[in-house]
Amino acid sequence: MTRMEQSLVELIPEALLAAGAVAGLLLGAWLPRRRQWLVGLLACAVCGAGAVAAAVLATGAPATAFSGSFAADPVTATARIVILGSTLLVTLLGLGPLHGHPRQSEFFVLLQLAALGALMLAGAQDLLLLAAAYLLASVPSYVLAGFRKDAPGTEAALKYYVVGALLGVLMLAGITVLYAAGRGSAYPLLRTELPEASAGLTAAGTVLLLAGMLFKAAGVPGHYWLPDAVQGSAAPVAAFLTTVPKIGALAALYRLAAVPFSGTPAGWPELVAVLSAASMTLGNLAAFFQRDVRRLLAYSAISQVGYLLMPVAVAGRDSLAQPALLFYLAAYALTNLGAFAVVCALPGVRTLDGYRGLARHRPALAVSLTVCLLGLVGTPPTAVFLGKLEVFGAALDGGFGWLMVLAAVNTLASLFYYLRWIAPAFAIGPSSGNGDGDGNGAPDGAGGRGGPFAPGERTAPAAAIAVAAAALSLLLGPAAGPVLAVLDGPLAG
Repeated sequence: MTRMEQSLVELIPEALLAAGAVAGLLLGAWLPRRRQWLVGLLACAVCGAGAVAAAVLATGAPATAFSGSFAADPVTATARIVILGSTLLVTLLGLGPLHGHPRQSEFFVLLQLAALGALMLAGAQDLLLLAAAYLLASVPSYVLAGFRKDAPGTEAALKYYVVGALLGVLMLAGITVLYAAGRGSAYPLLRTELPEASAGLTAAGTVLLLAGMLFKAAGVPGHYWLPDAVQGSAAPVAAFLTTVPKIGALAALYRLAAVPFSGTPAGWPELVAVLSAASMTLGNLAAFFQRDVRRLLAYSAISQVGYLLMPVAVAGRDSLAQPALLFYLAAYALTNLGAFAVVCALPGVRTLDGYRGLARHRPALAVSLTVCLLGLVGTPPTAVFLGKLEVFGAALDGGFGWLMVLAAVNTLASLFYYLRWIAPAFAIGPSSGNGDGDGNGAPDGAGGRGGPFAPGERTAPAAAIAVAAAALSLLLGPAAGPVLAVLDGPLAG
């Protein structure tokens, strides 16, 4: 097998996703509107096949593709499976609300392209490929945020684009500075050159690069766009924006910390630790008194970035860092999508008060919501609980005991605003969720009939996904030991 053929084999999941997006675009141009749901089914098949291919490739030794610019190792393999699994769930969440929508096929194509960008971010081992992946992950996401073409969606897309363009330019400037300081863009070369380069030049490039990556991860200070984008976009898009780009960005940050920045005197661990503390604290404080459930989940997603940055801060210092980050990413994606699946199953309910009486009318959905929200807190035996234990242990072993203490305090504090959502769901009393929705039509407007909690044909898949995600979150927690064992391993290159 030639080197080119070997490179193509290592990129089978990415190639499947790209082929699915192109095929979906062509099918969407020819299929009648009533049959465009086939493009969604094709996207589901591609995501499933890609995840299987990623699992098979993960059984091999770490390798690189295209002259070392793309790494295929445990970090890439886990990110691939989580991203493709998350995209599959979001696609399923979108099938019902988008049925019959005139731009249904475009929605699924954009999802696949944005997911492809996240996959490339996770495996990038060259600054130039990282920049290309950033753009590929960003541009389709801007369009998805404004997909409904209404006032909130347009505002969300505009804010998302403006912040993304600004921080993207800063990131490109940082890449240019690091390219000059390290005399190249490949991570293995930068690992040997950056420690010998000017400390000021390296620090400036690192800070600028971090600005762009924190935008993709929605961490402080690149988080401003997320609450408005999540509130203004369709519920399946909101689920996607709070999950998939974050996975790619955090995998990329871990690789940057472990390879090119591992020996630099730029103070990377301390800088990331401060950003971690700021993200978890500001996200939790801002979520305290939110009444809109989507804004609450958006600020929750910002606070979760803080926990996810803890193993990034100690990358290379502690052997727990890599499995802790990867397990937490998988647990967070599953739990967060479960919570958003509940939101998708009740498209006409937007505020916390609107969920009053949910347990009486939809007990399975209420239990699923409770499991997912307590899972985001880190309540045993959910998967996020085990993930938090691992990242806390990694931070303590890596010399950031103060960060672990702050994270524990933030975890306790976060219980307050999640309970503000759970309590009305189990309260006895009439629901006020009869006009909370924005009423702007598809895809959110295709809600159930006969009241806010009445089962609807098109929201039944979302309810099923919520129940399945909650059950898997409970199962993944006790299975953490064997899963963590397969997440460890050397990075490629």
